[in-house]
Formats: sequence, structure tokens, C-alpha cells
Amino acid sequence: MKYLIFLLILFSCSNTAINEIDHQKIEEDLNEIISDLSQHYIYLEEKNIDLDCIKSQYQKQISNLKTKEEIILFFEYLLNEFYDSHLILNTNVKASYRLFSPIYASFVNEKAYITNIWKSQIKTIQPNLIGAEIIKINAIPIAQAIQEFPTYCNDKNDPKVKTWILNKLLAGRYNAPRILSLKLVNNSTLKFDLDQIEFKKNVPLLNTHIQNEIAIIRINNSLGNNQLINDFDQTLDTLFQTKGLILDLRNTVDGGNSYVARGIMGRFIDTSLPYQKHFTREQYDGNPVVERNWTEYVSPRKKTYTKPLVILVGRWTGSMGEGLAIGFDGMKRASIVGTEMERLAGEMNGFSFIHQNFGYRLSTAKLFHTNGTLREEYVPSIYINQTNTDKDEALERATEILNQIINE
Repeated sequence: MKYLIFLLILFSCSNTAINEIDHQKIEEDLNEIISDLSQHYIYLEEKNIDLDCIKSQYQKQISNLKTKEEIILFFEYLLNEFYDSHLILNTNVKASYRLFSPIYASFVNEKAYITNIWKSQIKTIQPNLIGAEIIKINAIPIAQAIQEFPTYCNDKNDPKVKTWILNKLLAGRYNAPRILSLKLVNNSTLKFDLDQIEFKKNVPLLNTHIQNEIAIIRINNSLGNNQLINDFDQTLDTLFQTKGLILDLRNTVDGGNSYVARGIMGRFIDTSLPYQKHFTREQYDGNPVVERNWTEYVSPRKKTYTKPLVILVGRWTGSMGEGLAIGFDGMKRASIVGTEMERLAGEMNGFSFIHQNFGYRLSTAKLFHTNGTLREEYVPSIYINQTNTDKDEALERATEILNQIINE
């Protein structure tokens, strides 16, 4: 009898996860996110993703969902269909993909090459991986890994989609290895474990040092922390005797908010200036769609730092970091040095499911440089090709540029 009771309890526990899943509610949430994408996602036309395909492909998966983790991955993969790193759930699980990798790869003649490494945030990395061809990820050939990436409705032969998926594979899942099979520029081969890379630990919101009368302020991924304005003010107030300043934004990978960005920019101007443009579409109660455009200004505050300024950016300058770069450039207040940035597109807003206890973020407005260039398409006029990781090439070049401006 006791054995029978034990079996009944065991059977009951093993079916708890299944019994708790209401597939009708998941379908309602699927309809909700598709509706929000169709009405609010500002890049929907550019992405050229068939929402009917998404609805069909994901609807037939619902009956197979048995756990909370599977539900989260179900919606995570749906957002990945749009190959847009700004579209994210407000939660993740161990099997979720990370948002970024410490290396960036590009395709050249159908081959994947490492083109950028997060030098400013990595302690050491040997050997030099710049220019290495990525042959396999976790023993799977690149082309196969891309085709097996869990999306169904995007065109995996499209160069933009392929590149996005490649770098998502390099980001990898939290609970899976990331072993790269590489062919180095000297034709030697190497297996490289991305998870063995050691990162610098940044405790303060910013770091600063002075070298040959040039100040360098490094923002430590804190553009979303409102306290940064106070810390920045206190730091800048001690630097007015310097000849120039480098603002290093290469570790702003998580973005931030415009309150902090405007607080920083306001210290370098003495009159209100436009720093970015916005574009969105509005529609209410089934009435016609009306476009809305506006220009956002930044106002001066406190004592103005008037010395020459260089902004340093890279592949891990994200969202509001990108906004700072185009803002300083648009105000003609700084020289921008570096590479393409993270290319996190648009202004974000949060949305909720009907039933799930987590939400998601969609881009609802496009953001532009004051010259009309989309923020995510902006490339610094002073471009730095990374060639090795033995030294900080970008910082060295930024210092050279600043000295040239000072001595003009």
C-alpha cells in the first residue's frame, strides 16, 4: 500500500510541469506579441519577416511546450527571428543565448573571420586572433551551425541575417561551451575556448587617469545608473587644467538612458544644441497612421569643459553609448574615433504578455544623427582597423588625434 501511494505521488509530481502549462494561454500570448510587433515594431518593414510564417511556425509548437523554460525559449526564439539584438525578453534561462560575445566576426567570401576583439575589457588574450578564420563552433561547421540556429522564418542566406546569427552563436548559450576551431593568419590551427577569456572587473562607475596632461575617462557600463552624473561631475571638475580629454565608451555594452547621456553632454557645451532626431508612427483607435518626427536637444549645465574632446567607441558601445557618440558628433563638439558600434537600433519601449509574468522590449522609434544618418548605421569618421591585441591600438590613435588637435 505504501509503495502504491509512493508511485501515485511520484506520478503526480512528474506531471506537475505538464499540468501547469495552459496551452491556450500561450497561444493568446503568441497572438499578443505578434500584434505588438505588427503595430509597434518600427523596423518591421525593413526586416521583411512574414508574420504569418511566424504565427504558423510557432503556433504548431505550442502543444509541445511542457515547462516554463521551454516557454521562455519559445518566445526568445521568436524575437530572434528579427535578427535584432535590441529585441529581448525581460528574462532568460540557462539555455538562453547571451546578448553578446567578447569577439566579433564578419563574413568575407563566405568565410567567417574574427574582425574585432573586446580589447578594452579583456585582461589578456593569446595568441592574436584578429583575422583568424572560424572553421567550426563546438565541432559544427559554421554553415551548418547557422542553418541549425533555432529560427524558421528569416532568410539565413541573407548577409545581414548570417552575420547576426554568426555573432549570436559566438555569444552562445549560458549553459553550453563555446569552443572555436580556428585557422590563424599563419595557417596554423587552434581550438580556442571563449569561456576561458578573463575580463577586467569594473567596480566604480567610471575610471579616470591623466597621461601627459591628457585626461582619459572610461565609462564602466554605467550609462543606465543615474548616479553616474554626480560621479562624472566630480571627476570632470578636477580635470579643467588638462589640455584635452578622451571619453572612452567602449564598455557601454548594455546601453543606458538619455537622462545620463544628456547630463554628460551638457558639461561640454555652452548653448543648447540638437543631438539626435526621432521618427515614429502613431495610430489610435483604428484611425489613420500619422508620422511623428522631432529633434531632441541637450542643454548646458554647470561649468563647461572647453578643451578638445575625443570620443572612443567600438563594437561594445551600445544603445545610449551610441547616442552619445552621434550626439557629440552632431553637435560638432568632439572627434569620434573607433569602429562600428553595437548597432542596437531604435528607441525601446516595454510590452507585456497577457499571461506570462515577464515582458519584452521592442524598438518603437528610429533614432538618427542630426545629419539624418540612422544611429545604427553611423561609422566614426576616424576609423581604426584592429590588427592585434598586444596593445590598445584605438586608445593610442585617439591620443594621437587629440594631440594633433591640441597642437593645431
